[in-house]
This record gives sequence, structure tokens and C-alpha cells, in this order.
Amino acid sequence: MSSLSGKPDPLVLRIALADVGEAFSRGLRDFQALSLHDIALALIYVIGGLAIIFCIAAFGMSYLAYPLAAGFALIAPFVAAGFYELSRQREHGQTPSAREALTAIISCRELGWMAFVTIFIFIVWMYLVQFLLALFLGLHGSFSTLQQFITVVLTTSEGLAFLIIGNLIGAALSLIVFSLTSVSFPLLLDRHDVDFVTAIITSVRAVTTSSVPMIGWGLIIVVLLIVSILPFFLGLLITLPVLGHTTWHLYRRIVTINALEPA
Repeated sequence: MSSLSGKPDPLVLRIALADVGEAFSRGLRDFQALSLHDIALALIYVIGGLAIIFCIAAFGMSYLAYPLAAGFALIAPFVAAGFYELSRQREHGQTPSAREALTAIISCRELGWMAFVTIFIFIVWMYLVQFLLALFLGLHGSFSTLQQFITVVLTTSEGLAFLIIGNLIGAALSLIVFSLTSVSFPLLLDRHDVDFVTAIITSVRAVTTSSVPMIGWGLIIVVLLIVSILPFFLGLLITLPVLGHTTWHLYRRIVTINALEPA
């Protein structure tokens, strides 16, 4: 089969749980070598996350803090693109540069289409949250504080229904995004001759070919992101770079470069 550009589709290899562990070890080594660049990049997202939380608190919408935090997993693949690029630079023997990593992201048009996909799904998630709030908790009125929202959610039957159904929908959306983006972002950064549709198809093939290790990796990502977000997003300074570097090395294990070369 060929991509939209007329070139052979990337070859997807089957991986095992041990490959995920090896990729994670390499991701940790990248973080040790690139920690200054990593923290500089991650700090941008931490400040952005805190700014959003303060804004919704100022507008009396603190109850959206949990859905926003949960939805971060939906845009995390795009957010971590800078760390994929830093790993790529290190792998190719280049001098790592956070500025050049951001430049590479901005200059990649196909990456922009992938970013649109993730942001679109995130917006859908937020609209679904508003719908579920109106459906299950509309009788309770608006929530002036996050504590009031938590109390209603945990102590009423409507709140528990909102929590369960909302989390199920969020998990389904996260699985969709993970399938679409698990290798597509690093693939587009690595190979500018690949279009975003081919990258998405390759990512879905990677997940379906090695469903157990890939879904396991996806669960690790979600758990680590949730734990990192709880202390005012500060945990992202470490986990986001490590997850990004690990994703890069997992991509390099799954997608063979030679298969992308013209026949």
C-alpha cells in the first residue's frame, strides 16, 4: 500500500511489554541528558495550565478544573511534540535546542493538522462535559466553588452518575486520541515526506498490531499525567519530558525507517 504522497506506507512492527520498558529506560536517559531543555519546555505548559486554572477560578467556573485536567490527556501528544524533537536531535548527534524544537514544530504543516485533530477532540470533550452537567446536575444550579461541585458529585445520585458516565466517555475519547497519535506525532517530526493521514493510519495500525503493550503504555501515560497534574501541574516538569522521550523511542521501535524509503 502507498500513502497519499504515492510513497510506500510505513512498516509497523509488533512489540512486546519488554520494548515498552526499554523505551522508558531510554526516555529516562534522555531526560538526564536534556533536563535543562526539558524543564524549560515543560515550564511553558505548567505556566499555561496554571493560568487556565486561575482564569476559570476568577470567572467562578472552578468546577471545570477537573474536566480540564482530565482533558489534558487528550492534547498531551501534541504538547509533548517538543520532547520528541529533542530526542530526535540527540539521536542524530545534533546539539539539543528547545528553541529549535519549537521551530521544528511550528514549521511542520502536517503536524499542524494533527494538532487540529487533538484540539478538536478536546473541544468536543468540554462540550460533552457541559451537556452532562446540564443533564445530571442542572437541578443543583451553578457551582460557585470547586468544593461545592465535589460535594454534589460525591454525595448525590445525580453527581455519581455524572462522574461515572463522564469518566467512561473521557476514557473512550482518550483511547481514540491515543490510537490516532501514539506514533503519528513523532513520525511527522521525523519524516517530512509523510502526510498526516498516513501518520494517523500508521498510529492506529501500531496500536492494533500490539494492542496489549500499547494499551498498557496508554494507561501508564494517563496515570502519570493525573498524578503529575494534582500538585498544581508541577509534576509535569518531570513526567511530561520523560513520557515524550519514551514515546519517541517507542516510535523508533515500532516504525521502521527503511520501509519509508521509496522502492
